Amino acid sequence: MDTKLNVAELDDVVIRFSGDSGDGMQLTGSLFSDTAVFSGNDIVTFPDYPAEIRAPQGTVGGVSGFQVHIANSKVITAGDFADVLVAMNPAALKANAKWLKNGGTIIIDKTSFTEKNILRAGYEKDPIKEDKLEDFKIIEAPISEITKNTLADSGLDNKTVLRCKNMFALGIVCWLFNKKLDVADDFLKNKFKTKPAIVEANNKVLKTGFNYAETIQAVVRHNIAPAKIEKGIYRNIDGNLATSWGFIAAAEKAHLELYVGSYPITPATDILQYLSQRKDLGVKTFQAEDEIAAVCSAIGASFAGDLAITTTSGPGLALKTEGVGLAVMAELPLVIVDVQRGGPSTGLPTKTEQSDLFQALYGRSGESPLVVIAASTPSNCFNYAFEASKIALEHMVPVILLTDGYLAHGTEPWKIPSMKDLPEIHPPIAKEGEEYIPYKRDEKTLVRKWAIPGTKGLEHTLGGLEKDETGSISYVPENHQLMSELREEKVKRVENYIPELKIEGNKNADLLVVGWGGTYGHLLTAVKEVNKEGQKVALAHFNYINPLPKNTADVLSKFKKIIVCELNLGQFANYLRIKFQEFKYEQFNKIQGLPFTVVELKDNIYKLLEDK
Repeated sequence: MDTKLNVAELDDVVIRFSGDSGDGMQLTGSLFSDTAVFSGNDIVTFPDYPAEIRAPQGTVGGVSGFQVHIANSKVITAGDFADVLVAMNPAALKANAKWLKNGGTIIIDKTSFTEKNILRAGYEKDPIKEDKLEDFKIIEAPISEITKNTLADSGLDNKTVLRCKNMFALGIVCWLFNKKLDVADDFLKNKFKTKPAIVEANNKVLKTGFNYAETIQAVVRHNIAPAKIEKGIYRNIDGNLATSWGFIAAAEKAHLELYVGSYPITPATDILQYLSQRKDLGVKTFQAEDEIAAVCSAIGASFAGDLAITTTSGPGLALKTEGVGLAVMAELPLVIVDVQRGGPSTGLPTKTEQSDLFQALYGRSGESPLVVIAASTPSNCFNYAFEASKIALEHMVPVILLTDGYLAHGTEPWKIPSMKDLPEIHPPIAKEGEEYIPYKRDEKTLVRKWAIPGTKGLEHTLGGLEKDETGSISYVPENHQLMSELREEKVKRVENYIPELKIEGNKNADLLVVGWGGTYGHLLTAVKEVNKEGQKVALAHFNYINPLPKNTADVLSKFKKIIVCELNLGQFANYLRIKFQEFKYEQFNKIQGLPFTVVELKDNIYKLLEDK
């Protein structure tokens, strides 16, 4: 491959692969992302799945997309709008035309733009004219037709042949951005190592697509130089895998076995699947018959002395609430992962949202305080899974870890940490021979000790109506109030063991942007761009929700205006109003199953800056 001839340099590019859910766009996007990472670029990805398991072919509802932002410097969002759109059918064009930058490039599979498919997608006759795309650079490649011709002598059936067409599209994009085909080659050889005919067919189509782009040279070829990143061993990782590995690391540092009891639910299922593959590390997984059984099995494992995890999404968290209340009352370490999706009810299974915050904070019967923390990038899901485990084990308290669909399936390069650099975890395990009273507490932390069943002399009861210290049943009214207050105070004292809230951006600004969880990349990018444009704006982003960092009030007091941006109708803003009534909070809320765009965030920031 000649990398010197007619190649223009670019700082970054956003590419969106889109097609029917059977067109392999997720795989195509993943392979291009991995190719970019191996060539040294920084990336962030955003897979966009249809909610239906299998919508009617060729309809807008069945479109599957994968967006990747690659750059020669650090990127923290998948980009607002695409520079390049790969549309494998008219429905893909219809669904994504609005997400294209002016003057961008569109690659379409001309073969699929039949009259029938055009009408099915909601067009009348000419998609390009109807969407006013005449000023875009359009590559009309007969992808399906050339794929068939390329594999005419392969001996494969027509259905299998057409499954290879996504490799043709990948070949075109690799040529456009000066990427080698080695990563895709290696992946295909490994994935289909028992099916050499499939490997040969896909590789042949991949190279044909690459050569096709080189032959037509319809647009300028671009190169994106490697990013300057800290030295180390990196891999591309999504939020669910990072979460899984964070729990494995925590179990090792706590010298405990890891148990996961879960019921499959989108978009959290991958965590259970990833961990079920690690029996080699002693991980025990149980796919329960329902969410209630899942959480109760995890509580049992916690009682027995394991690092116990249960994973779910919003509807499943609702079903787990009684069990979580039991863990609160028994004061057992338990981590509940809620990978948030659109709601209410079954809602939008494949779309992202932040609307489970109040459910995490308050969604249990009685006074049931627990710790709530939130990850903010795909890779730091590792850190917060580890941190959730550390808090749960050292403070003998349930912890809800909030991620979301954007983090769960989005990817970015992750520098793999050394286990020796991770902190040790010290559960307060009672030892044989010592005096043990179930609810006797450490005076500083209010944490009770953890007696593992089978330890001689540590037989005990954790009663449903717990009596202070002994755990025996008690109906004394004052005792119930005392235990409720102790549990509340124990959670509050966790604030002494979490980091203080940091201010990013311009610390001398009048306007503070506030966010939490998975909106971090978009908020930070917006704040940086507004500051670069000559304004003064700061960002305070929360990962610790309950308890809040000790310096929260001090940070909020430094700014004249505060705007809270979140993917719900204002849950965190209202939470701050409860906690800190002395401040006024503006809001920007979005609840469309989509992440923020930097453009809309900047528009709202500028409106507040202009409002004197």
